[in-house]
Amino acid sequence: MAPAETPARRELDAASPDAATRPIQTKLVLLGEAAVGKTSVVHRFVQDDFQENREPTIGAAFLTQRCRLEDRLIKFEIWDTAGQERFHSLAPMYYRNAQASAVVYDVTKATSFEKAKLWVKELQRQASPNIVIALVGNKIDLVAPAADTDADTDAEDNEVPAPVEREVAYADAEAYAHENQLLFFETSAKTGEHVLELFTEIAKHIPLDQVKPAATRAGTEARNELVNADVVESPTVL
Repeated sequence: MAPAETPARRELDAASPDAATRPIQTKLVLLGEAAVGKTSVVHRFVQDDFQENREPTIGAAFLTQRCRLEDRLIKFEIWDTAGQERFHSLAPMYYRNAQASAVVYDVTKATSFEKAKLWVKELQRQASPNIVIALVGNKIDLVAPAADTDADTDAEDNEVPAPVEREVAYADAEAYAHENQLLFFETSAKTGEHVLELFTEIAKHIPLDQVKPAATRAGTEARNELVNADVVESPTVL
């Protein structure tokens, strides 16, 4: 299924006449606690859609998406990993040789932010030294704007769900990201807010000139290994 055509996506995807015809393959892994919206974030980026109540990812799902960055065509090979603790031991197979990682948490769930910090530490300790790590606070659509003091009343009058209390302050997460030299975004997979910007900024920070041929094949090799182990859930999305 091809991603929906939107002005922003056309700008990102359309390669210029001078762009290299052969894309630079970059491996990106999504990590985070279960139910923080990792799958929804990546499907918003790849397919530009959102589904309520997605089934939990089993093992991992593999998707791809191409985007243009200046005069270069980049092909993201994306591993969307399961957040359940029983799959944690498989994580090194996914982030091995990855050029980037998005560590996702739920802004309405403080425990998911603490889990994200553990993932960041693991990546810093065991992943590639030059890996680009983005800290991503998802589900901001559930939180009422700070200035909207009548949000609960409006929700009741219009029969829409009342806003959920934010448990992870923007300033706290931003400070943590700054201290650990991480990219930082808050997103809504439901509305698409900041999702495209997230992946674009990740692409900008990957040292593409240092991506060696062996590393660009890492995603395909890892996928073959994991398919044989029966832990890949979904087909590639082109």
